[in-house]
Amino acid sequence: MDSLHKTFPPYLPKKGERYMSPMQRGHFKRILETLKDELSREIDRTVHTMQEDATVFADPNDRASQEADFGVELRNSDRERKLIKRIETTIAQIEAGDYGYCKACGMEIGLKRLEARPTAALCIECKRQAELHERQVAK
Repeated sequence: MDSLHKTFPPYLPKKGERYMSPMQRGHFKRILETLKDELSREIDRTVHTMQEDATVFADPNDRASQEADFGVELRNSDRERKLIKRIETTIAQIEAGDYGYCKACGMEIGLKRLEARPTAALCIECKRQAELHERQVAK
């Protein structure tokens, strides 16, 4: 995300510009498409590296170490694939004109929150309440 903020400085709305104007939606769509492309390249690199590094070790400890490393890489790739799906859903919301509004209460999520987390679906207050509920249910 840090490299994205260098490529895409935060959006500064013009005076009187309405929330989620076409310019704002375009800004976030470009961020999301760039992030999706970077994640896809990273997944491809991981798969390629794993294929190159796959070695049959005679020593069971070496084999176990390699399998553990591959397991970590596969979990990271799985998280990246899930994020790509979330990004695709978010891009579809932008195209449908539904982006930037809280799925729980319908209020504006806010440009600053979307800059920090472009895939955010909840405003900060609803997210806070959801996290509180998760902690209470987990106890």
